Amino acid sequence: MIANTSKQFDAVTAACKEIFMKKMLDYGTAWRILRPASLTDQIYIKANRIRSIQELGSQKVDEDIRAEFIGIINYSVMALVQLQMGTSTNTSMPADEVETLYTKYLNESKSLMECKNHDYGEAWRNMRVASITDIILMKILRVKQIEDNEGKTIISEGIDANYFDMINYAIFALILLDEQKNINIQ
Repeated sequence: MIANTSKQFDAVTAACKEIFMKKMLDYGTAWRILRPASLTDQIYIKANRIRSIQELGSQKVDEDIRAEFIGIINYSVMALVQLQMGTSTNTSMPADEVETLYTKYLNESKSLMECKNHDYGEAWRNMRVASITDIILMKILRVKQIEDNEGKTIISEGIDANYFDMINYAIFALILLDEQKNINIQ
């Protein structure tokens, strides 16, 4: 199953990267001006919309929750870049440098996923997408608390570990949604 998960992970991240790079062509790297806390809030908005749609069972904006999970992944990568590089009023960044950083963080996410998948036996496959949404929201609240504590923790993982977890949980949700879609079609 891990080999299948690895391929599914790669397919999801390839789609996310394609969207990220195309949006960069449209908008440039304007996101470089955002402080990490602003990116955390943007991820919160995406996760909260997912939860709202899940609870209401309907939506008025014609953009499904898949797009929001992709947004969580891409904004989490932006946040990891900002943690590494800091914010910048010079928002111009070469596309090849952005792509290298994007790939670096997704590779780190995949490595983490593979280690945790080994230890947890792919337990996420038995989770509900709604539960994954709640876990992402919890991780966002953790990050917000750490940010409010000026990045200091006593015993807990840092901000970056939570962003990596959000990436992986959002990928798991997308895999599960794709599998549900395939089951419903047949």
